[in-house]
Amino acid sequence: MTGTSRIPPELAEQMTPEVRAFVDSLLRRIETLERQLAEARKTPDNSSLPPSTQHPHAKTAKPAKSKTKRKRGGQPGHKRHLRTLVPTEQCSEVIRLHPEACRRCGERLEGDDPEPIRHQVWELPKIEPLITEYQQHRRSCCRCGETTCAPLPAGVPSGQSGPRLVAFTGLLMGHFRQSKRRAAFFIQDFLGMPCCPALTVKMQNQVSAALKQPYEELKGSLASEAVLSMDETPTKQGREKAWLWTAVAATFAVFAIFSSRKGSALPNLLGEKFKGIINCDRAKMYWQASTLQWCWAHLKRDFQALIDHHDHQVKRLGHDLMRQVRLMFDNWWEYKSGKICWQTFRRRMRPIRREVEGLLLRGAFSGNPRLTGMCKELHKHREWLWTFADHQGVEPTNNTAERALRPAVIYRKLSFGTQSDSGSRFIERMLTISETCRLQKRSLFAYLTAAVEAHCQQQPAPSLLPVS
Repeated sequence: MTGTSRIPPELAEQMTPEVRAFVDSLLRRIETLERQLAEARKTPDNSSLPPSTQHPHAKTAKPAKSKTKRKRGGQPGHKRHLRTLVPTEQCSEVIRLHPEACRRCGERLEGDDPEPIRHQVWELPKIEPLITEYQQHRRSCCRCGETTCAPLPAGVPSGQSGPRLVAFTGLLMGHFRQSKRRAAFFIQDFLGMPCCPALTVKMQNQVSAALKQPYEELKGSLASEAVLSMDETPTKQGREKAWLWTAVAATFAVFAIFSSRKGSALPNLLGEKFKGIINCDRAKMYWQASTLQWCWAHLKRDFQALIDHHDHQVKRLGHDLMRQVRLMFDNWWEYKSGKICWQTFRRRMRPIRREVEGLLLRGAFSGNPRLTGMCKELHKHREWLWTFADHQGVEPTNNTAERALRPAVIYRKLSFGTQSDSGSRFIERMLTISETCRLQKRSLFAYLTAAVEAHCQQQPAPSLLPVS
């Protein structure tokens, strides 16, 4: 018999060796089944499992909601959303329709209606590629016989793809998550331009090169940020496992792909001089930072896992902690909506803070193996639970980084990662520029076009750094 017996010594002395071995095997089997049951009970609501792992029609035990008498759809008083008519002079074509005869007696009708009914139809224009041919003449010198060919004008690409086409192709692959084959099909079938997957790779590399300088600028400015929301997700580069990291500031975001999830990736992304606050989950590679804010959305799932546990002691502590979490979020949303001021919010947080820390101490000294480890860690680093209540501008959750990372996760599930180092550089730069343009409410296509045009002219791309 291997391992430590779980039979109490006073009972083991009364058993024969065969009976002890049999009971031990049963206890180990029960322990295995309990672990499997605990794993089966995990859901996105009580663990770090992503929502996509749960079937959309899965039956989950959620608190019953009170039925409402409201009908589905828009409610009375709901503001209507209509497409407003554009001015007549902005229409491509205006067709005036006049009735020829009276619909009752057939009398001929004449004149114009001063306020006709306006009906506008939007349609896609017929897409025809714009092809510009540059004829580079070669002339011979009558004096020395040397021939000279006229150079291309500044900004004209050496290839056959113009800046707008290159930017649009990069947008298809990096932002709209289309494969190279599908991007080539769209360009060829819908835009009427000859294209193949190999050409999309060439244009991808052009976009990546055009975005290198603004990407490095944004990455370098992370060190001076006061608050960052950070998260990471696994990905692949070829057959090797990699990790995609993101750091989101107020007006820009930076993505980076590293071969490791270890703490060494953090200074590579943020720089050695970063002294700000990091909003993150409880992953230990973030602990090297000076100040953290642990995500309360993650903690809420952990407390829900305690509520879903079969042990009544664990369940009781989970309910007590969850009650305080609800109070905390109620006060937070009142502060965010402007109903209470910052000082009032901090005053209301003090009793909640004392209660939560007391509950964590209760769990740490409970002797229950399900509670002691988690509660000791939370209580030891309890200052990282309340950074948002001590510093204005810090959120209690890490939802900002998770929202920014979601398109990258979808891209990974569709493409299974990248196949080369150049592909990884393209993805991290495109994700960075895409999310930054969204945060700054800028046109992504317009910026990509300007960046590619600048690259063709061997000029720096427009800066995305926030203007102070």
